[in-house]
Amino acid sequence: MNLQARVVIVGGGVMGTSIACHLARAGVRDVVLVERDELAAGSTSKAAGGVRAQFSDELNIQLGARSLEAFARFGQETGQDIGLHRVGYLFLLSTPEQVASFEAGIRLQNSLGVPSRMLTPKEARRLSPLITTDGLLAAAYSPDDGHCTPEAVVHGYAATARAHGARILRHTEVTGIERHGATITGVNTTLGRIHTDTVICAAGAWSRAVGTMAGVDLPVEPLRRQIAVTEPVPGLPPALPMTIDFTTSLYFHAEGPGLLLGMSDPDERPGFATDTHDRWIPRLCETMQQRAPALLDLRRTGTWAGLYENTPDHNALIGEASSVSRFLYATGFSGHGFLQGPAVGEIVRDLYLGRVPFLDVRPLSAGRFAADAPRPEANLV
Repeated sequence: MNLQARVVIVGGGVMGTSIACHLARAGVRDVVLVERDELAAGSTSKAAGGVRAQFSDELNIQLGARSLEAFARFGQETGQDIGLHRVGYLFLLSTPEQVASFEAGIRLQNSLGVPSRMLTPKEARRLSPLITTDGLLAAAYSPDDGHCTPEAVVHGYAATARAHGARILRHTEVTGIERHGATITGVNTTLGRIHTDTVICAAGAWSRAVGTMAGVDLPVEPLRRQIAVTEPVPGLPPALPMTIDFTTSLYFHAEGPGLLLGMSDPDERPGFATDTHDRWIPRLCETMQQRAPALLDLRRTGTWAGLYENTPDHNALIGEASSVSRFLYATGFSGHGFLQGPAVGEIVRDLYLGRVPFLDVRPLSAGRFAADAPRPEANLV
C-alpha cells in the first residue's frame, strides 16, 4: 500500500471518528483514519457512557454542553440510534468542602446555561431511591446530563465519515512517523506508507507512544478501571440518574433492566493491563454497604476493564504541537473523553482548517506543563 492523504488520524475511538467525520463533512479530501484493531476497541467500548456538563473547569463545562447538544441531534444527523437517556447526573456530597466546591461549580455552570442545581439529601433519594442518605449533606444535579452507548456513537461517526469520502483502515498499526526536519512527511503502518504532512493523534491511552514517534511529548498515562453489570432490578425507576457518591467515586446507572456500576481503585497502578480481577470487590462492597446497600443483593452478570488516559492535572490535551509542523492531538481526557468527543471533533477540524474554534482551548495545550500552568479539573470520577 502506498497512500496519499491530506491528514492521517491515529485512533479509531470516539475522538478519532468524530474528528474524521467533522473533517470529511467540512469537505477535506483524502482523510485517512488508522486503527490497529476494530473501531471502538480501545477505551471507548469500555466506557460507562456518561454524558454531562457538570464540571468545575469552564472549558470542560462548555465542551460538555456543546457535546450534549450534538448527542441530542445524533440520530437525525447520522441515522444512528445511540440510546441517549437524558436522566441527569446526581453527585452525592458528604463534606462541607465538597458542598462549597459544587456550589461554586453550579454558579459557573448556570452562568454558561447549564441547568444544574443543588438538592437536599431527601430530594436526592427521591431521584435515586437505591441510596441511603446517611452522612450526606447535599447533592448536585443537572437534568440535561445522562448516558448513551459509546460503540453506537463511534459507528455513527465512522459511517458518516465514510459517506463523505474518508477512508478507515482497521487492523492497521502505525509503526512510525517520518519527518524532514520539523515537517512531517509520512506515516508508516503495517500495511505500508502513507504520504502526508499532517497527523492527528487521537490514540487515547496509547498517545504518548504516538507523540514520541513525532518527537512530541504527550504526558498521558494509562490506568485500568473496572465496570460491572448486574441482573435485572425489579422496580428500577425509568428515570434513574447517573448516581455518583463523590467521596468514594461509586457510581451506577440503569443498563437495560439492570445496573452498570463502577468505582475507582486507589490500589491500581498505571499500566496497560485490561484483564479483570476481584481485588477491588471488598472495597466496592464496603462502599455499597455505606451508600447503597440494596446493590449488595444484586448478582453480577458481567465485568470488564478499560483504560483511563490520565494527564498530570487530569485534564485534556487539545492543540497543535509547536515543535513539529502539523501534528495535532486530542487525548488525555482522564475519564471524560467520550462525553466530549463531539465538541472536540469540531474544534480539531477548525484547528486543522485554520479557523477560530467556538472555544479557545489554548489553555489545554500539552505545553502547559513545561510552562508550569496546569489546569486541574475537580469534578472527577
